[in-house]
Amino acid sequence: MNALTRRTQVLVIGSDKDHCSKTAYDIAYQVGTEAAKRGVVVLTGGRGGVMEAASRGAKETGGFVIGIIPQDKMAAANPYCDAVIATGLGHARDFVTAYSADVIIIVEGGSGSMIELAAAYQKMIPVVAVRGSGGVADKMVDNYVDDRRLEIVHGEVSPEKAVETALQLVESIKPERHARDGIGF
Repeated sequence: MNALTRRTQVLVIGSDKDHCSKTAYDIAYQVGTEAAKRGVVVLTGGRGGVMEAASRGAKETGGFVIGIIPQDKMAAANPYCDAVIATGLGHARDFVTAYSADVIIIVEGGSGSMIELAAAYQKMIPVVAVRGSGGVADKMVDNYVDDRRLEIVHGEVSPEKAVETALQLVESIKPERHARDGIGF
């Protein structure tokens, strides 16, 4: 890799600690682990639940983790973040997380994940959902957000396959599409 080449950024989204199942936590941990093994930067919303699990999996595997938190104090981030972006934006931070990703992997998830999913959809950022993880991931897998059919939510059966597919999707994006400008809506 050229010293000036930006590393791929994979955003892992999903349920916060208040509604994260053990299954989703374990899956997200494996997603973080697999992403770190492949040398990508792992982005999360920097909080608990799926975000913490993915951050922890990546960190414990030697990866680099950026937490983009809704609060204005970096101390609010989970302890597995190497870098923290304290936005102070509340739920509006979901647009920052989505727009910072080359690809998104969703594990379980609720309304916050839907915001990130919709933001990614508008910008045609690819999304991979881990099947069987619950929540928004299972509801949206192999579907489009709306009738424009801009970008399908790809479904995968395991954390390993989800990361593999996510990175294949990034590689397949045409440079002009990836550099797409404008607000998208």
